[in-house]
Amino acid sequence: MLQLAPPSRDPGRGVRLLLVRDRDWEENVSNPIATRWRTIAARWRTIAARWRTLIPRWRTIDIVVASVIAVAFGVIFWAWNLVWATTEAAFMFFPPAQTSIYGVWMIPAVLGSLIIRKPGAALYCETLAATVSAMLGSEWSVMLIVQGLVQGAGAEVAFAAFRYRTFRLPVALLAGALAGLGAAIFDFFVWTVHYALFAYRIPYAAITIASATLIAGAGGLLLTRSLARTGVLDRFPAGRERAAI
Repeated sequence: MLQLAPPSRDPGRGVRLLLVRDRDWEENVSNPIATRWRTIAARWRTIAARWRTLIPRWRTIDIVVASVIAVAFGVIFWAWNLVWATTEAAFMFFPPAQTSIYGVWMIPAVLGSLIIRKPGAALYCETLAATVSAMLGSEWSVMLIVQGLVQGAGAEVAFAAFRYRTFRLPVALLAGALAGLGAAIFDFFVWTVHYALFAYRIPYAAITIASATLIAGAGGLLLTRSLARTGVLDRFPAGRERAAI
């Protein structure tokens, strides 16, 4: 490819015509597949850069507080497993009614997102809490981790649907309900698959969702408000809003 070189500073030399090798031009002609892949890679880099600007990054304090919430509730989960086992006899009149206390297992999914207010908070808090509970010992073993992941994903969908901009009561209730729906679906195909459909599984699922809506949804919001009043959440929007949360 011919290009004109800039005029020489030496007036005696004049303008020289140089043959310059354009490597990019040669590669584009000789290897169109490589050119296409470079174009695709450049587009993906552009998309990734835009995506990073849309998703707020987690601060160190976000990770620390989310982890504290998750570990604390992991211990509560472990204790609640014992409560579940000891209360079975109390619900013998209608076994599916035992799921009325199910919502406790979904509180960190809602609470974590109400406090952290970043994508992934519900998923992180719920999954880590389930992991801690499983590590402390449980009759459900590692399946708790999978179930925690499903429940956290359910709550995450609710906050994502509002683009992580609204954290009031309706969204908290929806997050609890979707976390309960995730738990109900998981149990429907894993734990209660051999039970009667209308006599047990459907009431079980309905009560699970209702329990999660009230205990995890409304309860998570009330707990967030209570923590905000103490001032421990002042470095978070939930703490700065306090009464308006």
